[in-house]
Parts: sequence; structure tokens; C-alpha cells
Amino acid sequence: MSDQEGTTIVIRPAQPSDAGEYLKLVESFADFESLPPPDAEAKTRLIDHLFRDRPAYRLLVAELNESIVGYAAHYMAYSTFRARPAFFLEDIFVHPEFRHLKIGHRLFVFCARTAVAEGCGRMDFHVLDWNKDALAFYEHHGVQCMPEWLLHRVSGEGLNQIAAMAVD
Repeated sequence: MSDQEGTTIVIRPAQPSDAGEYLKLVESFADFESLPPPDAEAKTRLIDHLFRDRPAYRLLVAELNESIVGYAAHYMAYSTFRARPAFFLEDIFVHPEFRHLKIGHRLFVFCARTAVAEGCGRMDFHVLDWNKDALAFYEHHGVQCMPEWLLHRVSGEGLNQIAAMAVD
């Protein structure tokens, strides 16, 4: 698809040859969220998990004039109440330099189309409370915030401690 500036924007599934540009965007996203970027081992896992026989997640990339400038990482979850798969959008990120081109909108719509095509009953994702631009973006798309559903997380040593608990 071309926009008014003569640029060509393509949303497509990632290919192994996209790995380097994708990892650079992940680092940019971590920087944007003031988080540490993945280390070398995590980067290797990101790519291995994406391109193995049974991928742990899927990746859409936004290609602008043959350069990757954005991505949407997603996977399938399941809703027992709807008895349908649920599309979980883990990350959506567009390099800030290219946000004026509505690439985020295109990625988001492509995700929704994928969810519908795959029979999903819903599409879920998280938004950080300080990210006013993202909150406004989703509100513009008619997305409902679910403040009564609180995200909880256990990881690292806490996860190991629970896994080691007795079950009798």
C-alpha cells in the first residue's frame, strides 16, 4: 500500500531474514519503555522461538520501502467462557520516526483481521498507564479498557518458589 508521500508500506508475516531489523526494534521498544533490552541469550531465544517448527509466537512486520519499521508480536490464548481462541497482542511497536504514517493503525487492523479470520472471540493486550499516546490510540479505535481485570505476574525466583511448593 502506498501513502500520499509515495512510500510503500507492507504488513506481512516475519521471515528469518527480518531477524536483525526486528531485534533492533525490540531494543528501541525497550528504550521507549525505559526497560533493559534483551541480552544476547534472550535475543537468540526470541528468534529461535519465532521460527521453530511450532512457534511460541508469531510476528507481523511493517515494511516501509523494504525496511522494517514496526512489528506486532502475538500468540493464541484461549477463552473458556467464549469457548474460542483469543488473540493476544503481546507487543505493537512502530519506530517513532514513522508513526505519522499510520503504520500502527495498519498493524492493529491487520491483527484484528487475523483474529477474525482465525475464529477468535476477542483480542487482548496490555497498555501501560503512563503511555497516554497508546491509550488514546486504542480509544480512537473503540477499544474498551477493562480496569476491573488486574494484571498479576509472577516470574524469576517467585515462579520457581511456587513451582517447588508441595501439592499434598
